[in-house]
Amino acid sequence: MKSSYLTVFWGIALVTTSCAQATLKEAFKNDFLIGAALSPAQFYESNQVEAALVKAEFNSISPENVLKWEVIHPELGQYDFTLADRYVAFGETNQMFIIGHNLVWQNQTPDWVFQDQHGQPVGRTVLLKRMREHILTVVGRYKGRIKGWDVVNEALADTGHLSKDSRWFKIVGSDYIEKAFQYAHEADPEAELYYNDYSIEIGSKHYGALALIRKLKSSGIPIHAVGMQGHYNLDWPTNSDLEAAINDFAKIGVKVMITELDVDVLPSAWDVGSADITKNVKLQEKLNPYPASLPKDVGQRLANRYAELFRIFLKHRDAISRVTLWGVEDGDSWLNDWPVAGRTSYPLLFDRAGKPKPAFERVVSLSAAAGQTNCCIK
Repeated sequence: MKSSYLTVFWGIALVTTSCAQATLKEAFKNDFLIGAALSPAQFYESNQVEAALVKAEFNSISPENVLKWEVIHPELGQYDFTLADRYVAFGETNQMFIIGHNLVWQNQTPDWVFQDQHGQPVGRTVLLKRMREHILTVVGRYKGRIKGWDVVNEALADTGHLSKDSRWFKIVGSDYIEKAFQYAHEADPEAELYYNDYSIEIGSKHYGALALIRKLKSSGIPIHAVGMQGHYNLDWPTNSDLEAAINDFAKIGVKVMITELDVDVLPSAWDVGSADITKNVKLQEKLNPYPASLPKDVGQRLANRYAELFRIFLKHRDAISRVTLWGVEDGDSWLNDWPVAGRTSYPLLFDRAGKPKPAFERVVSLSAAAGQTNCCIK
């Protein structure tokens, strides 16, 4: 009898160990890259728990802010590569696929880029010269090291047309996007180049993104993938809409990347699907329903939703080359402060202590590469 009990005990121990050892990058190693967006605390390893989590779970990294224009090129003629160099070195040391985010965007770009010494708007020629110099300098510095670039970020309005609020559009015209891709290809001909945007799964913005990419490709512009940011919630987008969007982009000859995935469980402050950082809403109790912890039933809904999403990603693994979470653990998420500053959000796969949530366990259990991880389903 003792022998029988010991056999059962060690069997349970082995299964438990198998579950504990499953990682995202192992589970999907034959399907697509699994990435996370990093802050300096993680790639400087001052937060040792999160740095270890990144190393264990992910094989691709994106920078939250350190490669954006306002950080890396804050003044005319002045670059600061301190943070970006460390970010790239972290990725190289840990043999990760390194993403550059981003080169051209209407937000987080200093006013001086668009103005002369008197504060007046510069002309097309000057702005294109500044764009080219910036891209050749930044991309050139990391040539062969950063493997993929979000060249243009969020150029489309909700109507599907190019945003007329963008100073790039106002000064240069619609071909500023083509120029950005041309300059990036000039700086590193081997790098993958992406267009990245939110809410391009359905509606006018979806068709606008398709039209934009078709135009770029027909003009011979090097574009390798579209980044669907993936700022989703428990109900949006529908599974059928998401699948249709993936198929539509694949049909026009680009890879699909889910570049900023999170699933918001909090009440929406406005229309779903938006990721416009210029918007903000005052904190209200009804918009922050879980300030202490996430109720178990809501955590289960989150797990179900992540499982639905990853089933779709796996189904379309031939079209999808990367899935990146926008943050590492819940405390990192931008959704704690946007669109309502001061909320407590729970949109990722790891909790604030860096522990895997039921959503994580559901996700890794989906892949055949995860082996015994089906035992972890909750």
